[in-house]
Amino acid sequence: MHTLHGTMTVVAAAPRALYQRFLPEPGKRAFVWKYSQPVGGRRPRHFHSEPELNLVVRGWARFGVGDRVVHVSQGELLAFPSGQDHVLLEGSADLYLYAIGLDAAYSAEVLGPANEQIVPLHVRLAKGECAIAIDRARELVDRAATEQPSAELWERLHWLGRRSNERVVGPTHVLTRRALQLLAKSPELGLAALASELRVHPSELSRQFHRDMGTTLVRHRTRLRLLELIRLAQSGQRDLMAVASAAGFGSYSQCHRAFQAELGCSPRQFFFAGLRERMQLAYLG
Repeated sequence: MHTLHGTMTVVAAAPRALYQRFLPEPGKRAFVWKYSQPVGGRRPRHFHSEPELNLVVRGWARFGVGDRVVHVSQGELLAFPSGQDHVLLEGSADLYLYAIGLDAAYSAEVLGPANEQIVPLHVRLAKGECAIAIDRARELVDRAATEQPSAELWERLHWLGRRSNERVVGPTHVLTRRALQLLAKSPELGLAALASELRVHPSELSRQFHRDMGTTLVRHRTRLRLLELIRLAQSGQRDLMAVASAAGFGSYSQCHRAFQAELGCSPRQFFFAGLRERMQLAYLG
């Protein structure tokens, strides 16, 4: 184990993560949760299609993010892009934070004509800016009819996070940001194609992406395909072979291998044997 950038520790390869959607029910496009200790009810390591922001109100926490451990404290903002696995490993007795998430398509709509994507961020917000954001989150937390005000908070925090990127020990590399933007628009692009588009050697792109995301670019792209497959299947399409093809898998066997590697089950077990629902309800004590 070794430490990078002062607040980020690289650990062994991250364990398997569950698929757990962020939004509390299908059809919602935005939501704000609160978490405090020692109330409990932590989620296990998980990933979802919704990008997520965590704003620490007080205390400190250690998050597992891919194969990294990130240390955060009061006044700091963490951003998890679509598909990035994460888990709260440990927190102080007074830990209190807000988690804000938007449907991925809604986030792109909210963030403007360029369809910006949430990228991995770990920044310290200015005290006054943080206080305003906390007050706004407090008004919205756990409420049902909050789509538009949650989107406004989302846009504000995204802007503050990008502007505050210098107030973090390890800023997100431009190659990671640009690769995530390209993958959002063209998920079929592989490492070589992305590197060519960005005019950089594949090994340099791979290194910077892994450093920021805590996982390889190849694995992240596979996870994005799994999320697209889940989205298509949830929209009512029942033919898994057709859905696998539409999600970008070259064959159903490739899709089957990806499911087994990431989620520990086959697509049919996930969709038709109740595993999806059991994963969603899994919580740590």
